[in-house]
Amino acid sequence: MKSWNEFSLEEPELANLGKQMLFKAKAHTGLAFLATIRKDGAPRLHPICLVISHDRLYVFISPSSPKCADLKRDGRYALQAFPPTENEEGREFYLSGVANCIQDPSTCQVIKAETGIYVEEGEVLFELFLCQAMYTMLLDRGTSSERPWHRIWQTPAQRHA
Repeated sequence: MKSWNEFSLEEPELANLGKQMLFKAKAHTGLAFLATIRKDGAPRLHPICLVISHDRLYVFISPSSPKCADLKRDGRYALQAFPPTENEEGREFYLSGVANCIQDPSTCQVIKAETGIYVEEGEVLFELFLCQAMYTMLLDRGTSSERPWHRIWQTPAQRHA
């Protein structure tokens, strides 16, 4: 697994494309869909607010949320950027990896101070570590030759899975 910073250093162009797709309105906070694994093994999909701080990718989640219980039990996740705006149509960004619960209150304080985000008392902080990232763009959009083009990054362990 790699942090967002490690991924960015290995694949700066792909990380920049992903950051544009995830963090459209604000530099530090973004929106995406987060898929987690329910207790019975079925997938669960949630909209989520992302935070980037010190080149690391985080989510704050209410402790009563099913997605919090899912990530505490089985940290595996998949994340898809919100649907593109009109001028971005035909583009997608996807991540997968493992979420790690951060217990250190000082880390939470640093993130809140840097980003200026509001976090409710008791929210649980997870850092999202990556094993795969994929950017997709439609080529020859709107023609009979339309086809997807993918740029994929994977950790070595994921390449051999």
